[in-house]
Amino acid sequence: TKRTKRNGNEMFKVYKKEIEVAGKKISLETGKVARQADGAIIATLGETVVIATAVGAKKVAEGQDYFPLSVNYQEKYYAAGKIPGGYFKREARPTEAETLISRLIDRPIRPLFPSGFMNEVQVLPTVLSYDADNQPDILSIIASSAALAISGLPFLGPIAASRVGYKDGNYLLNPSVEELKDSELDLVVAGTKDAVLMVESEASGLTEEEMLNAVKFGHEGFVPIIEMIEELAKECKKPNWVVEKKDLSEVKNKLESEFTEELKKAFSIKDKQERSNLISEITDKAKKLYEEDENYTD
Repeated sequence: TKRTKRNGNEMFKVYKKEIEVAGKKISLETGKVARQADGAIIATLGETVVIATAVGAKKVAEGQDYFPLSVNYQEKYYAAGKIPGGYFKREARPTEAETLISRLIDRPIRPLFPSGFMNEVQVLPTVLSYDADNQPDILSIIASSAALAISGLPFLGPIAASRVGYKDGNYLLNPSVEELKDSELDLVVAGTKDAVLMVESEASGLTEEEMLNAVKFGHEGFVPIIEMIEELAKECKKPNWVVEKKDLSEVKNKLESEFTEELKKAFSIKDKQERSNLISEITDKAKKLYEEDENYTD
């Protein structure tokens, strides 16, 4: 839906999309608040509400040689109808839960920016309302993805996420806090339409097949949300940023010819430590190929 509202003498458009997932309505809205951000989304699930903003620097900082992405998830006490007291009255520093959820959002988003993109990007998901039933972490991943999708930034998404529970042989999509109490599984899966990018889980004696099926179940559950974000982006996405691309085909071809077979062998090893050690050795070999090359940069 699209609405036009008046704010003083200024007219602005409000875009909103809704979808029902597992019997619960999820809505995404933009255009009403935080309009100076490159992308801003208010996401609602039940009475849990999250606002996510995405802002990118127009220029790369001098000497910048990495991608400075910051994801700062915030849970305000007022979201649950509380006022903090004592030492934490000002909510000055993030809690452990906020830090962990920030990482949960960062992990599936970070790989979807081009490797040569070095502009600073800040994503700020903030919980405005929490109904003690619908958890805000999954909603924050969705809101952050949608904010990036409409921002014009070179984000190769959108992504979405699901929480999966398991009880009495049945999978539960985005279970409530109450349903999770008796669940044998608490799994968060995030990714694009075609691929899973992140899995985080806590399980109680489930088989490998049950876990794999849970990941598939969660992925299938969030694909409609990605399609909703794509529809929203078609209506209100800002112009795409122009990003200069370096021709690295020669480097890629050389690395493929030198290390493809070694990497295949390394990734076939089940032991994590041994696999990591082999990949590190291959990485060191690849760097040595370019140590004498003045044009080589990490």
